[in-house]
Amino acid sequence: MESKLEVWKLAHQLTLKVYQVSSTFPNTETYGLISQIRRSASSVPTNILEGQERQYKKEYIQFLYIAKGSLEETNYHLFLAKDLKYISISEYEELYEVCIRIKMMLHKLIKSLK
Repeated sequence: MESKLEVWKLAHQLTLKVYQVSSTFPNTETYGLISQIRRSASSVPTNILEGQERQYKKEYIQFLYIAKGSLEETNYHLFLAKDLKYISISEYEELYEVCIRIKMMLHKLIKSLK
């Protein structure tokens, strides 16, 4: 299943990257930060797709807001991983920039649907 939306494609790429970087976290974080960051990251493209399949525009917009919330959660988990030295500052900055791009794209999409 794939969306034609650029925001979905970018969110999917972010999710793949989060899975990649979190695979190097300590094993003690398996049921902690690894689980949390992967769940929040994958929630972004999931909610975009789910919203697209809703019957009403208002529902679609609500799912896009949920995606934005999950994106902020992911962003915090990345910030925490940086401060815990699980990822480098450059990895964090790269992923932060992707988060900002997705956030802006979601904002524009929501605005266009209203």
